Amino acid sequence: MAGHSKWANIKHKKAATDAKRGKAFSKIAKELTVAARLGGSGDPETNINLRPILAKAKSVNMPADNIERAIKKGTGEGADTSQIEELIYEGYASGGVGVIVKALTDNKNRTAAEVRSVFNKHNCSMGQTGSVSRMFQRKGVFEIDTADIEEEALLETAMMAGAENFEQQGDVWTITCAPNDYNQVSEALDQAGYTATSSEVKLVPDVLTEATDAEHARSVMKFIDALEDLDDVQDVYTDLDVSDEIADQLDEG
Repeated sequence: MAGHSKWANIKHKKAATDAKRGKAFSKIAKELTVAARLGGSGDPETNINLRPILAKAKSVNMPADNIERAIKKGTGEGADTSQIEELIYEGYASGGVGVIVKALTDNKNRTAAEVRSVFNKHNCSMGQTGSVSRMFQRKGVFEIDTADIEEEALLETAMMAGAENFEQQGDVWTITCAPNDYNQVSEALDQAGYTATSSEVKLVPDVLTEATDAEHARSVMKFIDALEDLDDVQDVYTDLDVSDEIADQLDEG
């Protein structure tokens, strides 16, 4: 769709900045702990929830000791027995842009107050459970650079493993699959020698809401940045889309 590749590049730059801030390790550690606890295992072969999080840990060069410690905490082998739980908040940014906030916390009251404060500060509105999430679907998403990639071979590998959709967005191939097929698609890509620049199970919007202008896009992105800066917030999903023209203005400004 128009502008998606440039908008994706903006998001990728933001992700790289987050990793440099040093917050990525602690956030991924929480995800590993919860996934290990809910899946009842620290083995990604038997716990399907672990593999996409391990891929995320690898993408930011998270030390093996940190990964092992987080998983052991989830399986009950670690010394820290504090309980972390997942919370989901939904709402709307300016222009009716849908936003879903996923948080992992050991203090629900603190997290709720912090998220609500960001919504209020940016004149955004929180919604009821299901008001926004009904417009999103969980999908396994892989992104692979197009450089030196033979399209037909990649397509065949992905589709044979259970991928649902395959499209080029700028200089990136984006492959999507059902969450339960994530592991087998990931394994097939690895075995075929393809390296994903990004791979995760996330919420994908059914329909996108286009930014009306650069100022609108900038205000929504500032709101998303503020949410992502909260220690307890793991992910922020949105249906915002930005045209090529507006993306260029954001790059300039």
